[in-house]
Amino acid sequence: MQGVIDRMAKAARPPLHSLSARQARAAYAAGAGVLEIDRPPLPRVEELQLSARDGASLPARLYAPRCEDGLPVLLYFHGGGFTVGSIETHDTLCRQLAWLSGCAVVSLDYRLAPEHRFPTASNDAWDALLALLARGPDLGLDTRRLAVGGDSAGGTLAAATAIEAAQAGVPLALQLLFYPGVSAHQDSDSHRRYAHGLVLEASHIQWFFNHYVHSREEREDWRFAPLEAPELDRVAPAWIGLAEYDPLIDEGIAYADRLRMAGRPVELEIYRGVTHEFIKMGRAVPEALQAHHDAAQALRRALSPKETP
Repeated sequence: MQGVIDRMAKAARPPLHSLSARQARAAYAAGAGVLEIDRPPLPRVEELQLSARDGASLPARLYAPRCEDGLPVLLYFHGGGFTVGSIETHDTLCRQLAWLSGCAVVSLDYRLAPEHRFPTASNDAWDALLALLARGPDLGLDTRRLAVGGDSAGGTLAAATAIEAAQAGVPLALQLLFYPGVSAHQDSDSHRRYAHGLVLEASHIQWFFNHYVHSREEREDWRFAPLEAPELDRVAPAWIGLAEYDPLIDEGIAYADRLRMAGRPVELEIYRGVTHEFIKMGRAVPEALQAHHDAAQALRRALSPKETP
C-alpha cells in the first residue's frame, strides 16, 4: 500500500480539488483500471436502461456468471464522491463480485453532481431499485433475493436505499458496504488523523461534497448521512468492509454499532494496512482480493435459497 502511495506521489498529477468536475471525471476514469486485476470474463453482460421518477433513463449494466434464469441479484452503486465514477470505472469490481458470488450484479450509472445535486443520486438509487423489482422477472432475475451494495459514496447510496426499503416494506437480503460515507459532518478522529497523504484527503472530500450538498439541512438528511436516520430496526442485515487508514473508518464503525444496537445482524471487516479505494487495487494490494472474496461470500450466504419448513 505504501508503494502505491509513493508511486501516486511521484506521478504528481493535479489534485482533484484543482480540477473541474469534467476534468476530474476524465482523470479518475483514466486511472481507474491501472491497479485492477484482469476483468473476469462472464457469459452474460447486458446494457440496460432503468427509469427515474422524473422520466430520465438511467444507464445500467447487468453482469451474470451463468446464462440461466432465477439468479439472485445485487444492485450496485459506484463510488466517486457523487461527482466522479461510472459503470466503466467499476466494471472489473462488479464482474469480480458476480463471478465469485454466483449472483447477478446490476451496476447503476446514477446522475452526478454538480449537474445533479442532492438528492438526485439518492432518488436515482431508489428509483433504480423499484425499476429492477418491476423488470427483474423479464430479465431472468429472482428479485425475491435482492441486495444493494456500493463503495464510498456508493455505499452511502446503498445504506440510504436500504433504509428507504425498510420504510416502504421492500425486503432486502443484505446491504453490502465498502467504506461507506454515513456521517453528516467530517469531524471524527479518523478524519483528522488521515486527512493528508493517504489517497482520499480532506480536500478531496470537501471538494466532492461542495458539489453535491450546500446546506446543513442537506448534510443532516439521512439520505446523505445514514447515521442521522431516526431508526434502523427494520433495515437489511449488513456486511461492512472498512480500510484501516481511511478518513471514513470511524463513521463506518459507528454505523455498524448503530445497526447492532437496533438489533440488526452486522458483519464488520477491517482490512489492515490499507487506504480508501483499496478494493480497486487488486494487482498491487492483496487485501483487495481478500475483500472481494469476503464480500462475495456474504452475498452468497445472504442470497442463497432459504429452506421452507
